[in-house]
Amino acid sequence: MTEVLVIANQTIAGQKLLDAVRERAARGDTHFQLVVPLTKPSAGLVIYDEAVRDAAQVRVDLAISVLGAEGIDAEGEVGDEDPFSATLDAVQHRRPDEIIVSTKPAESSGWLRRDLIERIHTATGIPVTHIVTDIDREELPFFITLVVANRTSSGEELVEYLKAKAAHGKEHLFIGVVPQQSVHGHAAVEARERLAAMLDRLQKAGLVAAGMIGDPDPYVATVNALELFRVTDVVISTLPNERSGWLRSDVLGRVKRATRVPVEHVVVSTDAAAAAAS
Repeated sequence: MTEVLVIANQTIAGQKLLDAVRERAARGDTHFQLVVPLTKPSAGLVIYDEAVRDAAQVRVDLAISVLGAEGIDAEGEVGDEDPFSATLDAVQHRRPDEIIVSTKPAESSGWLRRDLIERIHTATGIPVTHIVTDIDREELPFFITLVVANRTSSGEELVEYLKAKAAHGKEHLFIGVVPQQSVHGHAAVEARERLAAMLDRLQKAGLVAAGMIGDPDPYVATVNALELFRVTDVVISTLPNERSGWLRSDVLGRVKRATRVPVEHVVVSTDAAAAAAS
């Protein structure tokens, strides 16, 4: 069996990388190991290490889901924040026949400024294929929707709304963000439980989804996610007006002013939210 190691982070959803993987998979008897090194945004708000790790895991999960749906044999993991170390760690674990490294263009790639491609080839002696994707200019092969919700995260209205979005156009991926309800320790556990329930409902509905928990401030959680991911649009789900603290603090309007991508609002009734949580 041919082993191919793929190293990518923000460009993992690029069309060129997907085409390269498909082309090699078509040869038959090929296994792919995906490694997503931890990478903090170069600018913007302060992003905590846990959020950076969660974002990398989201990329791994979505990539494996997309490839698995096409019958491509792949597994993945989050790697060291140094892409060179992440690559060598993976090579020691399962020595590949080829290494594919996907980066942004030279003028915006921190990896290339560290001569990553040459260093990997010199250190391993394995053929290295370099794929360049300008994620800010090139069209992605998927629609990617950021879904921000907490108490309504598994509500029927939200699930049906997302199913309708996925029914039109090219393949659709969903990134869920569940903000914590407080800064106390139990809040993170509760948010992860809600996230797991949300992803379970979306996946059972046939949607490709992964997600992470976010800052207790839903505005900060959303803007942080927009720093970490390139998305097509944002869906924010809340309780009805009189029950929603998010609406009272104008989260929807503030997010709209903070981004150029469309921001949509889905209201989940109190009864539906309670039923989903039970």
